Amino acid sequence: MRRILTGFLAITAVAGLGGVSLAVWPIAEPPKLAELEGDAQRGAYLARAGGCIACHSDPDSGRPALTGGAPIKTGFGSFVPPNLTPHETSGIGAWSIDAFARAVRQGVAPDGAPYYPAFPYAFYGHLSDKDIADMWAAFQGVPAQEVTGGENDIAFPFNLRFGLKLWRAAYAKGPPTEADPERSEVWNRGRWLVNGVAHCGACHTDRNLLGGRRASQYLAGSDDLAGGGKVPAIRPGYLAQAGWTVASLAYGLKSGVMPDGDTFGSGMGEVVRHGTGWLSEEDRRAMAAFLLDTDETGDGG
Repeated sequence: MRRILTGFLAITAVAGLGGVSLAVWPIAEPPKLAELEGDAQRGAYLARAGGCIACHSDPDSGRPALTGGAPIKTGFGSFVPPNLTPHETSGIGAWSIDAFARAVRQGVAPDGAPYYPAFPYAFYGHLSDKDIADMWAAFQGVPAQEVTGGENDIAFPFNLRFGLKLWRAAYAKGPPTEADPERSEVWNRGRWLVNGVAHCGACHTDRNLLGGRRASQYLAGSDDLAGGGKVPAIRPGYLAQAGWTVASLAYGLKSGVMPDGDTFGSGMGEVVRHGTGWLSEEDRRAMAAFLLDTDETGDGG
């Protein structure tokens, strides 16, 4: 904890040098999507792929889905995923689609404050205007609920948000999702899902003292998850050595069952139950093909 505090104080000291200029530093140009009409069914699919239901719901609380997730406990404090139902005060009912787009793709709240990186917005920056409009339509169709999961509990000095603007400059860029013309359509679809909306690297990548993902350790696993959890590497060599094939990994993303017959742990089990288990067979195979670095989707991949 002391090392984390030291690192944070260092970056906030640098931030202080910017003075007022940092406080008014624009994060990004606001989007303009108001004229778009979304497809709620497709948006619900993307929300599943993006982990929205898993993160913003807490079944153990007895509250309805999307009314706020269980607290995410980290060395910086406890973060509570908020209510995403269209309630005017408890949820996002007072937002516009443009505010929603800015939050999802840029990590900026309607009042202009930057979100903490517990919200994996860096992985959503590739979502198109159409993707955002579809997701917005899906959330607008959810029953409004006047309940929340509570408030963040972040200790000083981590509750000072101005340092997040410098953090963003250093770490907020997500992994590549653009198509590689040298690879197959299925590999590129898997890349779009794994590196983007499914944000696999948010958990399966180790982080530094400031909570930034270590680029050299992308998908190499982490032993310092929120709550003290651990996740394995999901790089091609590791997966192949562990006995995974495209077919078995695609099945694992649906069922939670591993090649040896065991099942995923609780964290990945939640991902499967609320996220990847709802995806199409084609998309699960695409994710598996990308993770195993093959352009094929057959069992020999």
